[in-house]
Amino acid sequence: ILCTDRRAGAPTPHMLYEGNMGMTSRKPILVTGSHRSGSTWVGRMISASPSVGYIHEPFNPTFIPSACGAKFVYWYTYITDENESTYYYKHIKDTIEFRYNINTIIKNIIGGLKVVRSREHAKRVLRAYKSFSTYRSRKATPLVKDPIAFFSAEWLYKRFDMNVLVLIRHPAAFASSLKRLNWVCPFSSLLQQPLLMRDYLYSFEAQIKEYSNEEHDVIDEAILFWRIIHQVIIEYQSNHEDWIFLRHEDISRDPLHHFQNLFKRFDLDFSQHVRTVIQENTDPSNPSEAPESAADFTKRDSKSSIWNWKNRLTESEIERIREQVEDISKEFYSDSDW
Repeated sequence: ILCTDRRAGAPTPHMLYEGNMGMTSRKPILVTGSHRSGSTWVGRMISASPSVGYIHEPFNPTFIPSACGAKFVYWYTYITDENESTYYYKHIKDTIEFRYNINTIIKNIIGGLKVVRSREHAKRVLRAYKSFSTYRSRKATPLVKDPIAFFSAEWLYKRFDMNVLVLIRHPAAFASSLKRLNWVCPFSSLLQQPLLMRDYLYSFEAQIKEYSNEEHDVIDEAILFWRIIHQVIIEYQSNHEDWIFLRHEDISRDPLHHFQNLFKRFDLDFSQHVRTVIQENTDPSNPSEAPESAADFTKRDSKSSIWNWKNRLTESEIERIREQVEDISKEFYSDSDW
């Protein structure tokens, strides 16, 4: 079980809790990992606590208007000390402090950008604004659920003194999920970020260029992207003993045990209400996977969902995945996991 529970020397951050906002002394929480790693499910279960305020993917470039005032051009934007600027810092700080980006939305509407495209869209904006107001008034602990912030995790950790939870997903399960949804991987967004390529992805540069220029099979794309993400996770593990690294499969097998540990680590009350929510969302009576039309659906039979990939992938696909990832996957998964 890859759940680190050590609290060694975090660097001094730019403190989040400044001024008179009066928020809780608990650290903000970042739940990240690759996409399709279970971050929505885990984030939602933790935010079942009334002490937590859920913030959904502020780094997502397709969320317009977004609760975060920063405009993200790339998938998996990499923010570091060299490119953070006051722009990123201010907007993300506002988001973590539950200051909804309502002024930016109004300016865009007045400017004719029509970012609120329908009545239902406007209702979603108002609901999100009200949620942020509620979180702020009850001094909730911010929980940022965002796999797209994965490469910026170290910057978020340093700047906002965050508790970081990194989720790890079996390579065949990741590939199976992308195959089911027919999702492509954002290789061109990685390539267009020189600092990211320099700091983390230099060893993958030739492959990323190839996959950015030519269309590849969804399984091959999944293999390369899984390798990239999990190679960086190995670096994170080496550099951050106080972060939590948790396999999706472990928390799926025994959700009450692992969520209880997470709540203890985050200084949250594991109440009967929270326990009931987790049980309802992981019960064997639930379907083993989400409907295709609801990729972020959280209510499922968590234990049986671990092996869905065996039914969706062919034997040759499984062999191909294992052969091409095993130099990295052996750090997380043994023969019994295949």
